[in-house]
Amino acid sequence: MQQSTLDIIIERSKRVFALETSVFRVIAFDPDATRQAAIVVGVVAVASAIGGASEGFGGIIAGVISALLGWLIFAGLAWFFGTNIFGTPTTATNWESLLRTLGYAQAPNILGIAGFIPLVGWIAAFLGAVWTLVAAILAIRETLAFSTGRAIITAIVAAIAAALVAGILGVAFGIGFLL
Repeated sequence: MQQSTLDIIIERSKRVFALETSVFRVIAFDPDATRQAAIVVGVVAVASAIGGASEGFGGIIAGVISALLGWLIFAGLAWFFGTNIFGTPTTATNWESLLRTLGYAQAPNILGIAGFIPLVGWIAAFLGAVWTLVAAILAIRETLAFSTGRAIITAIVAAIAAALVAGILGVAFGIGFLL
């Protein structure tokens, strides 16, 4: 019996939460996982917007759009830096594989939904963000097949570059630091 897309997303997201490294290799080589990763990013963005509750419906829409754009930009930059600057002779992957794994790596940010809870909500949101960072580093390491140190450096450099791109886009389009 074939699993439904939702079942696959849930099962893989649970494995990402558990920081099970083998799931990133499975996701990287599954072309169907690109759409699934976009769904994960979208659901996490909505959950985070609900956690922020004060932004209203427009904030939710803007949050989802900026989360998707941020995901695309970060994955592209991580791929560029990971393959062209920090890569090794065994580093051989495509952007879409890294896009998939980094999309799923955002699953722990679902904890951001608790952000609206007074006094303690921020703790859950913070833990989700840290967990997501660890998952992203594992996604980069497993997809690009290099060391944890190289994955950390790639993630840091890509995050800085993505923040710069977001700032430039924000100024250019008058939308602030949306991404």
